[in-house]
Amino acid sequence: MGWILPIIIIVFWQISSLKGFIPSDWLPSPFEIVQTIYSMAMTGELWGHVLITLLRVLIGFLIGATIGTLAGAITGYSQTTKKLLDPLLQSLRNIPSMAWVPLFLLWFGIFEESKIILIATGVFFPVYLTLSSGIEQVDKKLVEVGEVFSLTAKQQIIRIIMPAAFPSWITALRNGLGLGWMFVVAAELMGASQGLGFLMYDAQQTSRANVIIACIVLFAILGKFSDWILASVGRYILRYQRS
Repeated sequence: MGWILPIIIIVFWQISSLKGFIPSDWLPSPFEIVQTIYSMAMTGELWGHVLITLLRVLIGFLIGATIGTLAGAITGYSQTTKKLLDPLLQSLRNIPSMAWVPLFLLWFGIFEESKIILIATGVFFPVYLTLSSGIEQVDKKLVEVGEVFSLTAKQQIIRIIMPAAFPSWITALRNGLGLGWMFVVAAELMGASQGLGFLMYDAQQTSRANVIIACIVLFAILGKFSDWILASVGRYILRYQRS
């Protein structure tokens, strides 16, 4: 059923373009967008941009998700640590992505480090917040059952808290991955010479609306596909809940 609405939108969009209701220089037709993607793929121009963007998102996601998982686990488990760290992290979370760009450029230059750190920053906060809240919301009755069976703190974490908080962690990773795709656009405006974000900026400078929308479509496809992979892995791991 998820295909129904996109197909309706694409058909309406194509008909509107053919009838002249939508100016082609403002919003090219879906057929023209497909042609643009195909021509860039055939010339080889597209693959380098897609590959470098995927690589940046992957590395930034792994770094941000790892640090966010550690911070979320610690603050979710320890109220003392949460009171110490959470106010600062919550204030940093509200800083817009573009506000980090000048600082990271100053610190790390226009090289890959600044781009990856910006993406990792975007991934960190949703992973941290969602996992910390998920651990806090673990049913206290489960913890009490562990205490009845004289489980140690380590055993409580491994056998009760981690399985109970795992669905929240999968949600946290999916949220972080979504933010990673959003932050990569800002990252690729930081002096990049390759990437879909750079390609969009270059197309904007040369008034190529078809390339801009083609990049947006590719971002949507890549983001959805990566989210589907993560969700599928999560469903596979969480099959114990259904049993």
